[in-house]
Amino acid sequence: MTPFAFVIHPLVPRDAAQKYPFLRYLPDGWIERLLATKQPGVVSEIKGLQSATGATAPGWFIGCPMTPRMMTQTLALEDVYERITECTRIAQREGAKIIGLGAFTSVVGDGGITVASRAPIAVTTGNSYTVATAIEGIQQAAGLLGIDPASSTLAVVGATGSIGKTCARILGADYREVILVGRDLARTEALAAEMPGAMASTDPRDIKRADVIVTVTSTDSAVIQPEHLRPGALVCDVARPRDVSVRVSRERPDVLVIEGGVVHVPGDVDFGLSFGFPPQTAYACMSETMMLALEGRAENFTLGKDVTEAQVRETWRLAERHGFRLAGFRSFERAVDSAAIDRARSARAKFVAA
Repeated sequence: MTPFAFVIHPLVPRDAAQKYPFLRYLPDGWIERLLATKQPGVVSEIKGLQSATGATAPGWFIGCPMTPRMMTQTLALEDVYERITECTRIAQREGAKIIGLGAFTSVVGDGGITVASRAPIAVTTGNSYTVATAIEGIQQAAGLLGIDPASSTLAVVGATGSIGKTCARILGADYREVILVGRDLARTEALAAEMPGAMASTDPRDIKRADVIVTVTSTDSAVIQPEHLRPGALVCDVARPRDVSVRVSRERPDVLVIEGGVVHVPGDVDFGLSFGFPPQTAYACMSETMMLALEGRAENFTLGKDVTEAQVRETWRLAERHGFRLAGFRSFERAVDSAAIDRARSARAKFVAA
């Protein structure tokens, strides 16, 4: 049995009101100033995780009181590292042997490398299984919409990040054309040079030509707006906070937006808190930490800015062995129904025929 832990943090200031209800009455800036005075701590115990093999593992959610803006704009990077490292120490005191870094704690700075060098237990970001589930979800949803990769265009927004780069390399091999969007043109062009038929861009508006979009930036605000999408487009939003504006859900019923990495977890698992998912489901990054614990592998697994194809395939193997699987499609905190799929498929058929 290998106990585990997972770091969570507020994606927006008002998320902190789940733990401190009085914060809902304060402006965001005040909430972040108060969070800066708080220390990390145990949020809940995770019970009931059980592999298809029969293995079990207890776990804990460790709360890190920082928003993405605090990590990238307000606090010094060294202070951010220290706060995340303190989460690993708390996890060790609870008995954990491995810890996963959730949301922005997995991407800030060098993507977990510094934290792992200071942590008393093993560390993973969960990005390998996040890539795996994003690819699975896109392949399934594209089939439902009638998208043939060989005659279609793929766009990857945040293409030079660890998740985006690997999604581009694995998925891009099947598509006629690939559009890579990144903040640094030179790095994006270098990635495009590896892939026949790929073009580099720094402008999200270029995704208007894409049939399928994977978006996984490290920004703290929406980068994809309704006007960026063609009718019948499929968008897989892997980022947290999300990259796709909520306006898309209101203004573009003709496109299908799915959240990457929603996973059914084996056993009668109780997370001890709600993060907006149905019971017994979790993010893929959480699931990677859990499957490594069930496998008894208390080792640094996914770290840094690169995810290898071998790591992705290993998480597929572990998921199958232990009973983790995709939990259907979700979009903007709701399950995707057949009507949404039908609308997007119909809009795509009309657009292609025009």
